[in-house]
Amino acid sequence: MSTPPTGQIRAPAAETAWNEPAALVAAMLNPALIATLLSTAADAYTRRHTSGMPWTLSFIIAPLTLHQGTREALPASTRTHLSTWISHHPVLRAGFPRRAQVLVAPVRTGLRFALRHHVLELHHDCLKPATRPHTTPPQETEMHDILRSARLIGGWMAENETAAVFAGLGVGP
Repeated sequence: MSTPPTGQIRAPAAETAWNEPAALVAAMLNPALIATLLSTAADAYTRRHTSGMPWTLSFIIAPLTLHQGTREALPASTRTHLSTWISHHPVLRAGFPRRAQVLVAPVRTGLRFALRHHVLELHHDCLKPATRPHTTPPQETEMHDILRSARLIGGWMAENETAAVFAGLGVGP
């Protein structure tokens, strides 16, 4: 082990502890994961509107789905109206614009990945899944929660006007 210029001894365990959150964030922002959650949301949306999901909603779906606190606060079904849910969760709504801004670049990358690898198709500014999801992740895993949330949010978005969704969450397309 080499000594850093400051004379402090570097502890490998400390480096690992500091790198673990970065590795977790990198895994959550993986283009394939984002492509999968967008495809799942687009599938739920397309079941209600065959024209497809407006691609701009990708920038709403990802921050709602990837943020654990938001996922845990989501209703069990789309029977709860989006505006009602937003009004009951002012802290989540207040933090949403910042979370959405931070995810713009990863969502763009995930969209490009999805289109390039034929996970999603773009038709007249709307996304449609190229294929239906074939497998489901094991129950009680974070991946299962993310995809369940993406399906719920995709269905929820189909029940609301796109402009109203952006306005309600305090962001613009």
